[in-house]
Amino acid sequence: MSDKISILHTNDLHSHLERWPKIRRHLLTRKRQLIRDGRSVLTFDIGDFMDRQHPLTEATFGQANISLMNEIGYDGVTIGNNEGLGLNHDQLNHLYDEAKFPVILGNLRDRQTDELPSWAIPYHIITTHKGTRIGVLGFTAPFELTYPLLGWTPEQVDAALAKILPKLAGKTDFNILLSHLGLPVDRYISERYSEIQVIIGAHTHHLLEHGEKHANSLLAAAGRYGDHIGRIDLEFADGKLINMQARTIVTDDLPPVYGDEVEINGYQASGEEQLTKRVVATLPADYHMELGFDHQLIDLGLAALMDRTKTDIAMLSTGMFLHDLPAGVVTANDLHALLPHAVHPMRTILQGRELWRLVHEVLKNQRFLENHRLKGMGFRGNLWGRVVWSGLTVDDNGDVWIHDQPLEMETYYTIGGLDHYLFIPYFPTLEIMGQNTLSYDTVLREDFANYLHKEFAP
Repeated sequence: MSDKISILHTNDLHSHLERWPKIRRHLLTRKRQLIRDGRSVLTFDIGDFMDRQHPLTEATFGQANISLMNEIGYDGVTIGNNEGLGLNHDQLNHLYDEAKFPVILGNLRDRQTDELPSWAIPYHIITTHKGTRIGVLGFTAPFELTYPLLGWTPEQVDAALAKILPKLAGKTDFNILLSHLGLPVDRYISERYSEIQVIIGAHTHHLLEHGEKHANSLLAAAGRYGDHIGRIDLEFADGKLINMQARTIVTDDLPPVYGDEVEINGYQASGEEQLTKRVVATLPADYHMELGFDHQLIDLGLAALMDRTKTDIAMLSTGMFLHDLPAGVVTANDLHALLPHAVHPMRTILQGRELWRLVHEVLKNQRFLENHRLKGMGFRGNLWGRVVWSGLTVDDNGDVWIHDQPLEMETYYTIGGLDHYLFIPYFPTLEIMGQNTLSYDTVLREDFANYLHKEFAP
């Protein structure tokens, strides 16, 4: 008996809702067509569906994204780092309260219970109408440095697979991995685990237009930001997998329909409206993103960082601020547009000689970074900009001064900064010598909002 199965998949949408009407229409239409053709159809999302850069995601802490996913009838999803690290512990615990699909996640545990979260299952077995048994696993990138800060324990791939695969043995005809791990890890799994025949990838934003046959598996992936939609076709005969192939389509090539723009604009307007209702402060003067004004945004940002990290020195890059902040009422919508980044406060302790080295790393890279178009690692801006210090100056001779006193090489100093500066490759001293304490329960704009509210209460 033959069983033909089609898998439709999405990944790394990152709240690019301008493509959502086309994606939804294609998934639902194609699913109906394939079912009419006698095929079994499964739909999966591989994580990072949400990104707080979009105001509707920010306003609802991702709940609106789950409502959109419910429109598809996904047969399973896994989470990406934007779900796992973009929300605090309680927010993630409630993200899927209204989900009408299973969240498959086998490598993340609650640190308090050492159990999977209540909203996740380690694997899912789906049986087609012709009796083919499909095991579905889901893994997310196990960031060991940051997940524990939010109360989660990530598990490495090999350890997690060693627990799950034996439970599927004899119960499935083939297995699919929803992998928010990245292409290099997908290839590693394919080489090592013959039990997994299909790996649908994400995280590294790679596009495999026609899939990739690698070792034991077919690898598939559909790019990023919803720019592609993936499809995998499988054929079984007498219980054996005899054919599998993958393809992608370009979302922007799909025809628009009247009403799409209204819907897309509605997502933006709804998010902005909800955020505008949240008044944060009332500024007495205009604050400028450009340096040289009496009222500089960067000074407010530095003060907010020092207040949050309890330090006397802080470093902040001007590119974090995307526009000026005019005098008057400041709302959460204003701050979301100003600081859309997924970056978090960091407290660093450095000995004086290492702080001197960090300062000179900044100076060495300044000209390159000033107009550098950096993407990723939490940054959602355009140009990286210049580093501005508070509590630290450098004179014409290259000597470093701390609050008008010479830097002492043996003294330890505390510096407020961002986790972003630890992850980019330009300031290695932070990673090599810094005693770094990252705080992941807030992002920079939330700390900035709290500081403004304290200093300029409405």
